[in-house]
Amino acid sequence: MRKSGIIIGIILLIILGIGMGGCSSYSRIVQLDEQAKAQFANVDAQLQRRYDLIPNLVETVKGYAAHEKGVFESIANARKAYFAPEADANAKAQASGDLERALSRLLMLQETYPELKANEGFLKLQDQLEGTENRIGVERGRYNEAVRQLNTELRGIMAQIGNIFAKVKPREPFAAEADARSAPRVDFGTPAAPAPAPSPVGPEA
Repeated sequence: MRKSGIIIGIILLIILGIGMGGCSSYSRIVQLDEQAKAQFANVDAQLQRRYDLIPNLVETVKGYAAHEKGVFESIANARKAYFAPEADANAKAQASGDLERALSRLLMLQETYPELKANEGFLKLQDQLEGTENRIGVERGRYNEAVRQLNTELRGIMAQIGNIFAKVKPREPFAAEADARSAPRVDFGTPAAPAPAPSPVGPEA
């Protein structure tokens, strides 16, 4: 009888320990999820600042390259996808990557239309966009760190119990596109001089 009581006591202690661990993990998961949400809000604020700059940038470029419809349509489609009511963090990350690629194409139009280099409005908007891209990179890094902490916590044994009630799903990191890991840049420097033409070779004597 005494032995049975000891066994029951041990079982109760194990259940109590699991319950306390689950409650602690629940609180930790909720805290990390809220932290990730707050960090994404910071990313979102910078991304929306980028979108605020784009209409003026597009209109400036249209003044010189109105027929580059493919670039303008790519930007419009990315903006539409980003602000879609059903867009979650992952969908916004995808739309942001699409926009970064379209912006790179837009900014590189100065190679085809050199007169853009002399447009003061274009230069100013490009500088503002570059500053915004740098801030996006900082906030994106902070968000990804918050996601890493959350996803690490969710893999724990106690988290499996705590998350029965928290119901928090792992988050995807907000990764930059492979061809857009830095702010879109345009070289406004002096173009390199063309290589001299080879001297004509006369007929051999």
